[in-house]
Amino acid sequence: MIHKNAADKLIGRQTMVREDFIELLGYYNNPEIRELLREEALQLRKQYYGNRVFTRGLIEFTNYCKNNCYYCGIRGANPNSIRYRLSQEEILTCCQKGYRLGFRTFVLQGGEDPFYTDEKMTAIIQEIKQRYPDCALTLSIGEKSRKSYQLFREAGADRYLLRHETANDAHYRRLHPDNMSLKNRKRCLWDLKSLGYQVGAGMMVGSPGQSVQTLAEDLLFLQELKPQMVGLGPFIPHHDTCFAKEPAGSVDLTLYLLTLVRILLPEVLLPATTALGTLDPSGREKGLMAGANVIMPNLSPLKNRKQYELYDDKICTGEEAAECLSCLEKQVNAAGFSLVSERGDAWQWQSNIPPQATGH
Repeated sequence: MIHKNAADKLIGRQTMVREDFIELLGYYNNPEIRELLREEALQLRKQYYGNRVFTRGLIEFTNYCKNNCYYCGIRGANPNSIRYRLSQEEILTCCQKGYRLGFRTFVLQGGEDPFYTDEKMTAIIQEIKQRYPDCALTLSIGEKSRKSYQLFREAGADRYLLRHETANDAHYRRLHPDNMSLKNRKRCLWDLKSLGYQVGAGMMVGSPGQSVQTLAEDLLFLQELKPQMVGLGPFIPHHDTCFAKEPAGSVDLTLYLLTLVRILLPEVLLPATTALGTLDPSGREKGLMAGANVIMPNLSPLKNRKQYELYDDKICTGEEAAECLSCLEKQVNAAGFSLVSERGDAWQWQSNIPPQATGH
């Protein structure tokens, strides 16, 4: 038994306050408590999802972006980024390949590209859902109006990924230009949740200016939002940004945060991210052992994968690629888990429990 107030509260599903999360983050340097928390996370993961690891077929369909987030390699002001857009037919070809490989969730991810109007996105969503009605469709295309989100939802989109990046306003301003705001990012997440999406938030671990205090605020926000998905990956610098010389985030701290999030939100869908695999060859397996239960192999055309460069040295071939799914399956099995071909909805959707549409 852990004789620490914050850890006991977390395991006991009590509401946490900021000071509790600061205390929890302080246990990062205590191997005994870390291991006990990891065991609790794995137990909860097994309770809700067994040993299943869900796959998502990632389609990075545009690297154009109107924004200039300071950490991102495809920011609009980067003159060295080689831009591309996939046509609707190219996107559908990716889906066709993924379906044959056994994927039952497709993730359309891209920069905030004005070329893909609501009309174009709605047409793409409808066509994918018509051709693959047994598949889930996730969007990750940034900040939109509530009206746009509603159109995409009505067209058939099931999930939406939008990392909040940081829940601290000053930290947000350090990472983003003045025309972006944490208030609007949060507004988007609450809109998505109220429209019935399975919603994904999350943050980079080790981003410039991040502290124990800002991480505590991130955990506090996740507790409040209760997203169905949380994306956690270490910060990795890109050479064409103002953070090029900043150190990368810690793999170990990322793993610890995966554990905390699994306990905080036991039903969450939690990816072992590409960034983890980029910094550590065994990063994905370690992520699964910390409480993660999702991996996202790349279905994008081979010719474009290197161009979707959010950070340096991103893995985009070999075991990261969908073509080597069998290699990935062996790694997952070796870690004691099973790669499955199913939609992999959030637990409350799987259990036919109606989502609580919470306006905010």
